[in-house]
Amino acid sequence: MRSVSSRQNALVRSFRDTARDAAAGRVLLDGAHVIRAALDAERKLAVVAVSHRALSDDYEAATLANDLDRAGVDVVAVPDVVLTAISPVRTPSGIVALALLRTVAVEDVLSEERALVLAAVDVQDPGNLGALVRAAEAGGATGIVVCGSSAHPLTWKAIRGSMGSSLRLPIAVVRSPGDVLTRADLQGLHLVAAVARSGADPDLVDLSHPVLLVVGGEGAGLSEQVLAACHHRVSIPMEAPVESLNVAVAAALLVYEARRQRTTPHRPGDSAPQN
Repeated sequence: MRSVSSRQNALVRSFRDTARDAAAGRVLLDGAHVIRAALDAERKLAVVAVSHRALSDDYEAATLANDLDRAGVDVVAVPDVVLTAISPVRTPSGIVALALLRTVAVEDVLSEERALVLAAVDVQDPGNLGALVRAAEAGGATGIVVCGSSAHPLTWKAIRGSMGSSLRLPIAVVRSPGDVLTRADLQGLHLVAAVARSGADPDLVDLSHPVLLVVGGEGAGLSEQVLAACHHRVSIPMEAPVESLNVAVAAALLVYEARRQRTTPHRPGDSAPQN
């Protein structure tokens, strides 16, 4: 395990540059839990930095750092002040890493058998986007498409918000929502848009077939162009005076409704979902 003691070292610049730009093929991971998630997902680590304090006082971080060092990963021990300069997190965990990670092609996400894909349009808050990815993985989604003016799903904030889910779940990044909807339609997916009001109850729409669930960003929601391209509109029932839900909560409810329909046999007398 090598050591770096200066905040002016190129290692510090490398971490800071990655924190600012997640589209360059490297992502910053903060914390032992997220780093272990990357390893479990067979992501390659380029370099790991661990603070002197974590090596002496944090059993989990110290064990992880020593295990990685023995496995041949480039592990660097640094003073606390250097780790603070390396990590963009307000209170760094004591161990951070740079991992090699790229998004996948949208065609690969949409072509999954029995696709249950969540499309996030203009979700600008990386924490919300990360929570959305986490809920999607928990509910059995097969992939995510992030489009429009959304935050990048592989920024450190989004990864941290996903608790590692964005390192495991296939994620495509596409600029144009219209392009995603056109491709999904050609692929034979049902396009279902979430709207705040006037949509059908989610349990009355058939989500058991391959589906693209489309949710909009904070505030504005989905544009009329996006809504016009979708086959169905659904609204989550809410009691007054509540007018809307956090986008990650709404996405979770829709994903879990799709899961329910796919795992619960239809019983005689039940209301049939709309095709």
